[in-house]
Amino acid sequence: MGKLIGSALEERPGGRVARIVIDNPAKLNALSAAAIHELTAALRSLHADPKLRAVVLTGAGAKAFSGGVDVADLGASTQATARAGITRLHACITAVRESPVPVIARVNGYCIGGALELAAACDLRIAADHARFGMPEVRLGIPSVIEAALLPRLMGAGRARWLLLTGELIDAAEALRWGLVERVVDAVLLDVEVDQALDAILAGGDAAIRAQKRLNRAYEELPFAEAVQLSIDEFARAYEGGEPQRMIADYLRRRRK
Repeated sequence: MGKLIGSALEERPGGRVARIVIDNPAKLNALSAAAIHELTAALRSLHADPKLRAVVLTGAGAKAFSGGVDVADLGASTQATARAGITRLHACITAVRESPVPVIARVNGYCIGGALELAAACDLRIAADHARFGMPEVRLGIPSVIEAALLPRLMGAGRARWLLLTGELIDAAEALRWGLVERVVDAVLLDVEVDQALDAILAGGDAAIRAQKRLNRAYEELPFAEAVQLSIDEFARAYEGGEPQRMIADYLRRRRK
């Protein structure tokens, strides 16, 4: 079998963007152990790129972002191997959360189980109107774990519990109403919508976007007072590199025209 993860760098007018593709459409881009290993490596390799401005994560084809962890792998797991397998997926999703730049999930179809946790770890989620979302692990005799803990933060406790306890799938329109995704568009417009989101991100200051990414995670994880103090530090640090001075001066020049 060839590579299960594709990656490419794109130089846009506003800066460099990485596009990563889970590439096994014959199996709905399932997250096999090999795919998880490759995806983690691909994500981690981008962290040190100082010119990177954003990442787009998607699945190959039109049917699935990803159908989640390969059911064959789950079926072959034992008590001895289950911990290692789920820890491997957690490390992969952590690589998304630790990306120093925003990650956009381009959800082009089914987004199930571990794949939904992967999408939840992204900064923004843009879905085609035929996409479907669910956490069906309980129907396979296992609980939803690790980054399923992000779901209540995105959609509220009750709605997250509905997905986690029933194992039912919801469509893209429901996911939008529930706050699980930020945009839903016709499938033929999916790339247009993703590119518009990229351009909006690239319009921000490079250092400012990276600082905001750090702060967004702090807002999720830290107590309120600690997060506020950290934000004050980041605000002051922004002026060390001169980016606010340059961008504000440019803004004022444009206003005077």
